[in-house]
Amino acid sequence: MPVVLRWLLRLGPTNPIAVRLVASGSRRARHHYIRIAYLGLLIVVLLWWLLVRAGGDELSLQQLAAAGSGSFQAIAFLQIALICIIAPVFMAGAIAQEADPRTWDILLTTPLSPSQIVLGNLIGRLFFILALLLSSLPLFAVTQYFGGVPGSTIFASYAVAAGAALLVGAIAIALSVSRLVGKRAVFTFYVAVVSYLAVTIAIDRVFGAGGVTFMTGLNPFLALMALLDPTGYPRATPGVYTGLSRWFLEHPVTTWCALSSMLSCVLMGVSAVTVRVGGIAGTGGLLGRDGSSRRGRSATNGEGGQDLQNRREGQSEVHRGPREVWRNPIAWREAAGRNATPLRIVIRYGFIALGLAWAVVVVGLYHAGTWNTGIFRSVLLATIIGELVVITLVAINMSATSVAREREDGTLDLLLTTPITPSQYLSGKLKGIVAWLLPLLAVPIGSAAIAGLYVLVGGFGRTGGVEVQVTQAVIVGNAGGTPATITVPAILPEGALILALSAIPFVAMCVVIGMQWSLRSKGTLTAVTFTVAIVGAIAGVVGLCAWQSASDLPLIGPGVGALSPLASAYAITAPETAMDGTITRAGLDAARLALACGAVVAAAVYAAVVYGVHAGMTKSFDFTVRKLAGMK
Repeated sequence: MPVVLRWLLRLGPTNPIAVRLVASGSRRARHHYIRIAYLGLLIVVLLWWLLVRAGGDELSLQQLAAAGSGSFQAIAFLQIALICIIAPVFMAGAIAQEADPRTWDILLTTPLSPSQIVLGNLIGRLFFILALLLSSLPLFAVTQYFGGVPGSTIFASYAVAAGAALLVGAIAIALSVSRLVGKRAVFTFYVAVVSYLAVTIAIDRVFGAGGVTFMTGLNPFLALMALLDPTGYPRATPGVYTGLSRWFLEHPVTTWCALSSMLSCVLMGVSAVTVRVGGIAGTGGLLGRDGSSRRGRSATNGEGGQDLQNRREGQSEVHRGPREVWRNPIAWREAAGRNATPLRIVIRYGFIALGLAWAVVVVGLYHAGTWNTGIFRSVLLATIIGELVVITLVAINMSATSVAREREDGTLDLLLTTPITPSQYLSGKLKGIVAWLLPLLAVPIGSAAIAGLYVLVGGFGRTGGVEVQVTQAVIVGNAGGTPATITVPAILPEGALILALSAIPFVAMCVVIGMQWSLRSKGTLTAVTFTVAIVGAIAGVVGLCAWQSASDLPLIGPGVGALSPLASAYAITAPETAMDGTITRAGLDAARLALACGAVVAAAVYAAVVYGVHAGMTKSFDFTVRKLAGMK
């Protein structure tokens, strides 16, 4: 075999690291379950779309083509969302590898080159993601029977998804090689990915005027939208721009694929350079390797030891007043203990202050006439959705590490020696985490309340008013169903209450799911990754069904839409679009009533789920704790 060919094979297919990762991962049951859940979700969405959206005894060829095109768009966007959720799950091991330096010490003693180490980790972990993408190809092929979807569009959508997976994998490997982060970076990784997607989409909506912008080529969802909806999301006219502007505005799909690939190559190159010098962290920590700083600290401690003893003796007579602890000490510990450091306090209350201040700014710009109603709604919706997603991720991270972290540091063993019962322990965890999250949830709910109150008082005489005139074929009160103009508020005044009924129980459900996996998992990394994957799948299915049902199904649709906080946010900011089916057939008042009733039902449903999961954890608590006893 030629030397060059052998060298290329060692970089990819026959790379020992890639072979080990693929061979070991293929035997893991959780990877098998992830593949089953991934394909099952896509199949359910495809069947639901075809049966509900294309229902009927007789359909024309044009209707079949529209049904095939719509189903393809639904599963294409869902596939991108699932890749963004699942890719960090498979890449989490690469990030957490830094937490155990012995792994690197052994790996660097092998004859593998830096490029083989980096590419082996990337290919071995990226293999499972690409396998998921290819496994869905038969589903996309089914849509070809209905027409309306060119084959080139299908492969272009796969290129967009593959670019997103490759970029996420390259970032994870770069974080692992740099050794600047540890296990907790998995949560930060998720938050960074979601924040980036939300910010680029918000910028596109504010400055895009309904067409392709420079953000399109930087976001896989926007690139896919430009590919699948060229009429509703048009590109720039060919020949108008030159240089980079031409690539970004006329060829956004190609731009995304090229940029994601080039950035991945750059990250892999940097990783290959730094992998054998101890990573980026090692290049900055060379001064402390001679032990002088440690000796200095020891000497300082020795010289100040007497002073420390004197201070302790002087304070021994000072009695600090006891703190007021809640009836459940575990709940108090979870709610108050997380504000133990000034940095956490600043981050928490800074988020609250900045979020509410931004809501006031949004309303102020709308009142001044700087933004029209369309931009005001888009910015407010993007703000509420972005804040809800970040809060949900924070809830997942807190709950998924609540029990597993105490098992790792041995705190759980001490708590089990106290008179606290399993029910008190788990209830305290749940109440404490939810109590800590309530001020954060007040930000999106308060933003909706500020905007709703502004609309309720008539906008303080705003020029142009705070209402939108929409033409709908309203049957009630309009004989024959002829088109009529109805008045829709810029945001529903009761939107804050609806959002609270939908979001708070949903976040509580996310918390109890995270606690369940934290109780069943050996470590925090496994608990976080599985919780994110499960909550993401549930939110994706419920959100997609709620979003479409609220728009298509009369009367029942808005009630179903309230099951998803994101769909509820969309319904209160754009009711004529989000609840089009109900408004067209029964009017705006009926749609608002159905949405409010649905929010109450959604709160009851999520409360029942929380109660059921909590009861199951309480029943199996002793068995699970004994099973995992001693594991760290």
